Amino acid sequence: MNTIEQYLKSESSNNPGQSVIQTKGATYPKYSEYKESGVEWLGKLPSEWRLLSNKYVLKLKKNLVGKNSGNYVLLSLTLKGIIKRVLEDGGKFPAEYDTYQEVKKGDLVFCLFDVEETPRCVGLSDYDGMITGAYTVMDVNANFDKRYLYYIYLNLDSDKRMRPLYTGLRNTISKDNFFSFKTFVPSHSEQTAIAKFLDDKTAKIDQAIAQKEKLIALLKERKQIIIQNAVTKGLDPNVKLKDSGVEWIGDIPVGWEVKKLKNIIKDLESGVSVNASESEVANDNEIGVLKTSAVYSYSFDKLANKKVFKSELNRVRCPVKKGQIIISRMNAPELVGASGYVHDSYPNLFLPDRLWQTKYHSNIKFDSFWLSIVLTTISIRNVITSLANGSSPSMKNISKPDFLNIIIPFPSFKEQMIIANNIKIQSAKIDQAIDLQEEQIQKLKELKSTLIDSAVTGKIKVS
Repeated sequence: MNTIEQYLKSESSNNPGQSVIQTKGATYPKYSEYKESGVEWLGKLPSEWRLLSNKYVLKLKKNLVGKNSGNYVLLSLTLKGIIKRVLEDGGKFPAEYDTYQEVKKGDLVFCLFDVEETPRCVGLSDYDGMITGAYTVMDVNANFDKRYLYYIYLNLDSDKRMRPLYTGLRNTISKDNFFSFKTFVPSHSEQTAIAKFLDDKTAKIDQAIAQKEKLIALLKERKQIIIQNAVTKGLDPNVKLKDSGVEWIGDIPVGWEVKKLKNIIKDLESGVSVNASESEVANDNEIGVLKTSAVYSYSFDKLANKKVFKSELNRVRCPVKKGQIIISRMNAPELVGASGYVHDSYPNLFLPDRLWQTKYHSNIKFDSFWLSIVLTTISIRNVITSLANGSSPSMKNISKPDFLNIIIPFPSFKEQMIIANNIKIQSAKIDQAIDLQEEQIQKLKELKSTLIDSAVTGKIKVS
């Protein structure tokens, strides 16, 4: 497939002889004249464009659904825009929706509180439905293009450029401040042309991103298959197999055993919950307690920790040790039992109560890195999920006896090391390919952001 730059460059060939601007490899014409906008971050605007207060551009709506909520589709504002919600999706839902407000297709929805912390604060609805009354729903006045205005506020939101309007501890933008804010607008026909241009270009970029995300998913799936086959069948495709007697394991090579984790792991130790500062990360001269996110990626992240207050230092125990495996005993269903191998000792890092650390029997010879790989396989993850329980659907717990009674395939120590090393090499190659795709995705997202910014602020002229 052509690169995004290649099929965006075609735009410049339709405007010969004009002043041009370079945007990430694509050449676009500029406006003939510019004027100072009076806004520091915005700089100059095309001379024909106006700065117009939002009270002339947008119209506030506040139609509560009341007792008619059953007639509406539930909507939610997300990073992917405004989406339909289904009650069975999981998550928190209110007991009733009387205070929710009506949303019509084409309405702009704003989150004007906690702006700095909210990933996406603007959406353009493609649906009729209802949304929480905490949000601000607006219609667009005549002579203004809805999609153009959406791109303007998407651009402002991406860099949180409306900070001067914030008030209070929750970074709230009041209605008065919002309606006094000036939107930069060209003629209606030019607004529509810009919106169509961005619809086309961003759709192509999104398509390219989606293809790369699909490739990443396939690479991750391939990695899991390689690991699964290696830890249950070994590396010799011609090896003779025997029935393991364990349903999830299936056949294993002749000469292999099966063992319960309790025959390898003597105990699972954990720490205690302590008061800590979320904003500070422990360094070599400070004491830190791990967050459960330390194993979210199924590897150990030492930076996922919180600094402990001095008054709590006498309570911390269970320092993180080299060669051990950190395991999440309590977490969301997809993360309970997530684990990661510790490659180095961190005497200033300690475990909380929701993370376990392995302690091994001294009379059995095995490779602890190999064991850490076994614990991340799809089959083991499925076993752990089936054993986990809890009163809340969003939080599950696996007991120590249940975990230690899980049965795994057990090759010789020499074969464990060979398997672990092979997986390490194969995984590194796949991880490198994934990193490349993620790097390209980031560049595409930057290109998309640059295109939107350039078009809605008049840095480039759209024909």
